[in-house]
Amino acid sequence: MNILSIQSHVAFGHVGNASAVFPMQRLGVEVWPIHTVQFSNHTGYGAWKGRVFDGGMIEEVMEGISERGVLPSCNGVLSGYMGSADIGHAILGSVERVRASNPKALYCCDPVMGDVGRGVFVRPGIPEFMREQAVPAADIVTPNQFELQLLTDIEIRTVADAHRAVDALREAGPKVVLVTSLDTEETPDGSLDLMAADSRGAYRVRTPKLDVNVNGAGDAIAALFFVHYMRESSAAAALGKAASSIYGLLKRTKEAGSREILTVAAQDEFVTPSQLFVPEAL
Repeated sequence: MNILSIQSHVAFGHVGNASAVFPMQRLGVEVWPIHTVQFSNHTGYGAWKGRVFDGGMIEEVMEGISERGVLPSCNGVLSGYMGSADIGHAILGSVERVRASNPKALYCCDPVMGDVGRGVFVRPGIPEFMREQAVPAADIVTPNQFELQLLTDIEIRTVADAHRAVDALREAGPKVVLVTSLDTEETPDGSLDLMAADSRGAYRVRTPKLDVNVNGAGDAIAALFFVHYMRESSAAAALGKAASSIYGLLKRTKEAGSREILTVAAQDEFVTPSQLFVPEAL
């Protein structure tokens, strides 16, 4: 399996491609990463060095990949944080190129825009680009609860609200939706829900809530879910495997007191999670 992953990248730590590529490789996937930025570290540290690339650079690298004659063997495209609409258009152009060479290829869009407590942290115009162009073009989307609300204009307080929002998102184009974090009135204290839906129905995994503040976990779970869905063709199966792996990764990170997720040290969690969570139908 070959996946083209177009995301930000950091030299130190694990966010964007630095969080998504290795887990997919550990699962036996050949990954073709294209970086939208090259930073020394993620911006949560308050200071960093590096450069933001533009849409032209993405298109240039895509042209080089195309010249190798390998696009027919590309099974999917994964995208994450988009720093500008220019980059967004280049990503969608790349998706079109892959689909022209392999109509069965899937596009997974992680619509990174914001989070509870932080609000919207992307540039003006990106939420509209996500809603109007990126999400409708995707086969799979992986928003958190805040992003799901932003994309659908539906406030999520209950599981029923989450159902309505996920259904609205699926009607916009994507066949599969993963909600990477869900906290409703039905979620017990000390727990966190994840929800996924496809044509077969909607499913939930409930895990203990870990008090850990790190970046990059959303990038990792989107990648894991994408790989498992492409192999299983089941949102429920992909949810169970991805949720189990990410919980193990974050648990190991919390136990180590690390500010960065232990992508390498806890790599066995991607293949054989230490704790398995079974999805339940909603």
